[in-house]
Amino acid sequence: MKIAICIKQVPDSWAEKKMAGGVLDRAGVDAVLNDLDEYAVEEALRIVEANSPTKEAGEGSGHSITLISMGPERATEAIRKALSMGADDAILISDPVLAGSDALATSLVLAEVIKKGNYDLVLCGTESTDARMSVIPAMISQRLGWAQLTFAGKVKADPASSTVEIERVTEFGNQVMSAKFPALLSVIEKINEPRYPSFKGIMAAKKKPITSAVKDALPRPPRGAGVKLTDEGNGGEKLVEFLVEKRLA
Repeated sequence: MKIAICIKQVPDSWAEKKMAGGVLDRAGVDAVLNDLDEYAVEEALRIVEANSPTKEAGEGSGHSITLISMGPERATEAIRKALSMGADDAILISDPVLAGSDALATSLVLAEVIKKGNYDLVLCGTESTDARMSVIPAMISQRLGWAQLTFAGKVKADPASSTVEIERVTEFGNQVMSAKFPALLSVIEKINEPRYPSFKGIMAAKKKPITSAVKDALPRPPRGAGVKLTDEGNGGEKLVEFLVEKRLA
């Protein structure tokens, strides 16, 4: 199996936060690995261990775990922590033009990177502690056209049959759902207890590869003059023609 985990570096929940230019001043506050993403990392490790002949993640397991994160260069600090837990490698998408991206832009970028990886499973935490929107997993799966199994409290993956099954708690009781690979999962914080990185894991994380994905960007061209319609009794018809021409109707 090839597993990817979407992780994010977020401001420390206990740190004092300030706004700058209408957005959160992230540079002026301590940053950490999103707490809820640690459960996704732990669950990916458990999936690999359960399906490994050595019962361990890493080399010799026959499976791989890749971290994917979008953020500034300092996000490597959070990535290294997840690598020290046992993930194999990481991809960091970093570009100043992405600063302040909303959920739509973030999900688009992550989905485009995931497309190129040929992953069987993608795991996410339910949400990030800086935004608390809980929409990124669903948006990514929609963009990829994959099945989404969200808010999982239990996960069982079977690479032999290329299927994954989850159990989730709803207001009507426990619900069991399954899907074929590839699929995207989000996991709740009660699913497991994330492991503490060992000294060996911390040292090994320093040598694990982090691929930087940075694409040059050009400033948005200035907006041209709009189309002015003069209503001479047929303004409605002209508006419909314009919308049809632009494929907006």
